[in-house]
Amino acid sequence: MFLAALGPAAAASRDAIKVGEGIAKANCGRCHAVGRKGESPNPKSPPFRHLARRYPLSNLEEALGEGIVVGHEGLEMPQFQFDGKQVEALLAYLHSIQR
Repeated sequence: MFLAALGPAAAASRDAIKVGEGIAKANCGRCHAVGRKGESPNPKSPPFRHLARRYPLSNLEEALGEGIVVGHEGLEMPQFQFDGKQVEALLAYLHSIQR
């Protein structure tokens, strides 16, 4: 397998992406399209694959770690606060799906 040939860093990255995908599905999928395709269940919630069009993903690191609170025009987003490893995994996943 190609990633295995790249060594432990690539495997760790792949694992982080998988963990990040799980975090996105469990915490965000109620409102956002969290995959590479599909529409957001809440039309006011941007698909995750387009987030980098709105702002640099690196800007999310602090917000995710300190607690992110955002409204989507009538549907309030629950407050989330993730630990460092969760933030890293979620950002790895978000970077992996950007279009």
